[in-house]
Amino acid sequence: MIAKVLIQTLDLNYEQWLEYRKKGIGGSDAAAIAGLSPFKSAISVFIDKTEPKCEPIDSERMRIGRDLEDYVAKRFEEMLGKKVRKRNAILQHPEHEWMLANVDRLVVGESAGLECKVTNSYAKKQWEEGIPPMYELQCHHYMAVTGLDKWYIAALIGNEAVSIHEIKRDEEIINYLINIEKDFYENHILKNEMPAPDGSSDASDLIKMMYPDSDASETVVIDKNEYVEMVNRYDQINELIKTLEKEQELIKQDIQMQMKEAEKAIISDRTVIWKTVESNRLDSKKLKAELPNIYEKYTNKSSSRRFQIK
Repeated sequence: MIAKVLIQTLDLNYEQWLEYRKKGIGGSDAAAIAGLSPFKSAISVFIDKTEPKCEPIDSERMRIGRDLEDYVAKRFEEMLGKKVRKRNAILQHPEHEWMLANVDRLVVGESAGLECKVTNSYAKKQWEEGIPPMYELQCHHYMAVTGLDKWYIAALIGNEAVSIHEIKRDEEIINYLINIEKDFYENHILKNEMPAPDGSSDASDLIKMMYPDSDASETVVIDKNEYVEMVNRYDQINELIKTLEKEQELIKQDIQMQMKEAEKAIISDRTVIWKTVESNRLDSKKLKAELPNIYEKYTNKSSSRRFQIK
């Protein structure tokens, strides 16, 4: 173990822990910076590290994950015959002090750690095929900070199974992480310059949150050649989407003509479902015409910004 201790966490409350996390880049940030996280963007990491005050974010899913961490660690011990222990501290790389680690467990008697995950049954196939890249980067980040030789990752998949994988230290991956995290920390966090969008849904949500309303009196002239190419490419993508959607609809129609009244079709190892589904929909136009007062009383008004290129 080469890591230094930034702070012992046993007596820290959640808000204090969040504030210490802002002092550097943690394992869960690594994949977002690398553009490999389906849940978090580099913009989100930037905001998390530069906002003056961290608002505690919690959910039932996060609570369940924390509560079941002990169970996952216990199952790991039972399945592999190993012992693990907690390390109640935020660890810090001895040279790159902006690299931080909150490790779930350390494996007793080995130069190894353990990451515990809790996921749903839909992720079963993904875990059977290997380790999701975002979690592999997270474990390599921990190996970079601690200097340990390998990391285990144990995932509780729904209520079905515990999947365990071993990740051996890879210096090439570790050097890659150090370089991209160093660049992000020095050129974005320290300089307070937001990174470019990455096309993720998380980045879209953050941009909408930052700029929720439009000002009709303002017009911005973007006098850069690359944006001319961007809007032309945007048009090309729209046409490509329309072509692909039409092709997809044609495939669906062909299959439906083969199925006729059948609810299920088998094609090789795939199952097609075309099922009758009943639903009740409110006729808002009729309600507004016949009972306008009731319509107004139970209508929630909302606003959003519509993006168009003309």
